[in-house]
Amino acid sequence: MLLDEDPATLIHHTIGNFNIHPDKVAIGRINESLSTLQQARDLRIRESENALRKLSRNLQTLATQHNETVSSHNTTDHASQIVELDTQKFRVAKAASDLEIEGERLEQDLDGLKVRLQQLDSEGEEGDDTIKAKRELEDPTVLKLKVYRSLGIDVDPDQTGTYNKATIRNTQKGDIHVVNIDTKFSRFFYANYFWQTLG
Repeated sequence: MLLDEDPATLIHHTIGNFNIHPDKVAIGRINESLSTLQQARDLRIRESENALRKLSRNLQTLATQHNETVSSHNTTDHASQIVELDTQKFRVAKAASDLEIEGERLEQDLDGLKVRLQQLDSEGEEGDDTIKAKRELEDPTVLKLKVYRSLGIDVDPDQTGTYNKATIRNTQKGDIHVVNIDTKFSRFFYANYFWQTLG
């Protein structure tokens, strides 16, 4: 079979249409977002721990003062203050626990994304056979090109991806015709021309 272009060039164009670079870029952005979230989580945990330690010190100081001045102060008001500080302490502790759980969930998501990235890297730019087959079934352009090739017509794209050149092979006559497709002619015109050339 005669080709107007080098097979290596055709293969390079084909491979160029199937790349996972956008997926890698998206996963990279996700990893950056997860890293930022992790840093924010760590910062919030440290702030919560500092607040918790501060409240604990305040509670201890107030408890000491209470023991020293219990006779001269209203024990009911002081007890209410202690209860309020305890409540704040438990709220801070719960917030720290929630942040810890959220951090673990983000780490699991990150591990899952890393596994997916490894799978994409191992599949290569074109993907595995299942993905390629599914892509071909879903892509109407691929289906049209297959029909054209079965008739002996190869349609080639230019550098912009526009299909503007057709190579028609008539195996019965041993002829090869190269047709530059121009938008000023209708599809009906080219369809008639192709059939006449193949006939």
